[in-house]
Amino acid sequence: MDTAELRQLLTAEGLRLLDSLPPFDSKADMVSQVSALRKQGHSPELVSAVLTQARLRAKGVSKFGDFASRMLFTEAGLEQATRLPVASSHAGRFRRAGVSRVADLGCGIGGDALAFAALELDVVAVDRDEVTAAIASYNLAPWEGAEVRLGTAEEADLDGIDAVFLDPARRTSGHSSTSRLSDPADWSPSLDTAFGFAAKLPTGVKLGPGIDRDLLPDDAECQWISVDRSVVEVGVWFGALARPGIRRAALVLGADGPAELTAAGDSDDVDVNDLDEYVYEPDGGVIRARLIGDLARLLDASMISRDIAYLTSATAVETPFAQCFRVLETFPLDEKRLRQELKKRGIGRVEIKKRGVDVDPAAFRKKLQLSGANEATLILTRVAGRHTALLCERV
Repeated sequence: MDTAELRQLLTAEGLRLLDSLPPFDSKADMVSQVSALRKQGHSPELVSAVLTQARLRAKGVSKFGDFASRMLFTEAGLEQATRLPVASSHAGRFRRAGVSRVADLGCGIGGDALAFAALELDVVAVDRDEVTAAIASYNLAPWEGAEVRLGTAEEADLDGIDAVFLDPARRTSGHSSTSRLSDPADWSPSLDTAFGFAAKLPTGVKLGPGIDRDLLPDDAECQWISVDRSVVEVGVWFGALARPGIRRAALVLGADGPAELTAAGDSDDVDVNDLDEYVYEPDGGVIRARLIGDLARLLDASMISRDIAYLTSATAVETPFAQCFRVLETFPLDEKRLRQELKKRGIGRVEIKKRGVDVDPAAFRKKLQLSGANEATLILTRVAGRHTALLCERV
């Protein structure tokens, strides 16, 4: 979306037309939709803008729920935006720290700023891109305490600000087809600049979950967050925003609500023992936070092999921090043998999980030549150092 397209969209005509469109259907004939809107006298630019927004609103439901139907997006802005449940977690942290006025530096389309404002925090949202800042202004318009400014994090006026939140841009500039920047010095702001705000004010920095842990400061709380088993970020919290005595945390957000493991640092692994009746796959947030040992002690479980993030136990315990599987049989990790065993059992559908083995699950599934009405889970891993296939069922 360019500036001219946005200007047309932000007119009374453009917004009325957008809100009048039926829910976006990816299977609909786009050519006929364009033709119908053009026959109504709308310009090609406006038709393109409203249909793009209708598509992005439908896509945005997965992150923003019902709010998406009243928001505007760019392709890149939606991709990089914080999911609303995660943004709400951020906002709650600022609220509990007694913060009244937050600067959201690099606000994007305003996802986190929206959560701040919804909790009645005053928020100054800053973005360097004119189109993105305009869209953030639209999305934050319902909240009187929200203000959007065009500018950079480095030059932001922090007078009267109680705390700072940053989500450094880790992709090239633009509204679509951006590419990832691997060097933290190239981010906007750079990682050093983002962490540097902590010397002035309580600061939170949102980063990708796979960041090199050596880049994370020792004097901050680092909280990995997963949503529906997918790890989406690590939040680095300084000053009053960091909880006393906590340096590592794994927050799991799922259908049953939030659950969290916390510790003063990386936890020590437990011993390796023989494979037992049940295998646990820790949530990715627990793995990233290196709290597998604490989880194992919570479950009275052992490692199945050194440096492999699977646990084993004689009992099945319900936990939000791991998925549990009953081990039915074990086999050597041999394609021909597994093909025969699965055929013998009439297993035509398998979920394949793997750790510690060099296997492409999709390619491996094809080689198994599956047929039959039954289903199972195959865990391909190392058990006591040996390549092994575990035939399992979910508990």
